Amino acid sequence: MSAAGKKMEAKSIEELPGVGPATAEKLKEAGFADLMAVAVASPQMLADVAEIGANVAVKIIQAAREAVDVGGFETGDVILERRKSVAKLTTGSKALDELLGGGLETQAITETHGEFGSGKSQLAHQLAVNATRPVDEGGLDGHTVWIDTEQTFRPERIVQMAEALDLDPDKILGKVHVARAFNSHHQMLLVDKANELAKDFPIRLIVADSLTAHFRAEYIGRGVLAERQQLLNKHIHDLMRFGDVHNAVIYVTNQVHAKPDAFFGDPTRPVGGHIVGHSATFRIYLRKSKGGKRIARLIDSPNLPEAEAVFSVSEEGVRD
Repeated sequence: MSAAGKKMEAKSIEELPGVGPATAEKLKEAGFADLMAVAVASPQMLADVAEIGANVAVKIIQAAREAVDVGGFETGDVILERRKSVAKLTTGSKALDELLGGGLETQAITETHGEFGSGKSQLAHQLAVNATRPVDEGGLDGHTVWIDTEQTFRPERIVQMAEALDLDPDKILGKVHVARAFNSHHQMLLVDKANELAKDFPIRLIVADSLTAHFRAEYIGRGVLAERQQLLNKHIHDLMRFGDVHNAVIYVTNQVHAKPDAFFGDPTRPVGGHIVGHSATFRIYLRKSKGGKRIARLIDSPNLPEAEAVFSVSEEGVRD
């Protein structure tokens, strides 16, 4: 059979040459849920988790690479054209939008971290309301998936924010799909569920509040750090892929180490280490100021300078 024939052939892991039902099951259990995950795996890792020979693993990976056409180069003009599809979601504050170059970008992960009460979840609620608004009003004309790990979602807050913008609260609430994540494994599964949901609804925003809480609570101690980081890495990449495929904003909140660290001496160090640090496209540090004001500091971005913005959180929502 020709390479082109093979390329047409494999549409799922089960259809790859050398993968039987038992091997497919083992791969899926190990987190290799789709062809792309197999295509970018190392042969040794695949051989270990599926209990197959290294040569077979190489063949499986090769077939997966052909199926998803991985590893090709694109010229800058093609990428520029794709960048034109990137939309911006308003935060409700002009100052905060300007800090982010016009709002939160689709096809990107925006992470906020800060201490309790710094406004991370408040901003999430505001984004969920704004995402339903038309594009010419800074919205995305779409729905939101909210992955709730710490029971922070408050429908009453959505009602307040919607009413402040003269929007129908029931309509807005009907466009926010909330799922409570009971543990890190469930949390990762919910991204797959979001992909299914996106077949029926235009999901343009995913909120993960918080991204790291379950991982931090379940994987304690040096011994399991590597495993935790590996799973967290997969979860973030699944979110990133959702953002790319559905042209959606990915907004995640993160905790900070509450006590000064003996090595780093910085009490505001976000949880999740380099994995979260390098995966987030935009990183914002939030902190409280006087009288309902919040200060946002843009720490990391591919193309924007490090800067600060002041905004306020009131009953009406996020404003200047």
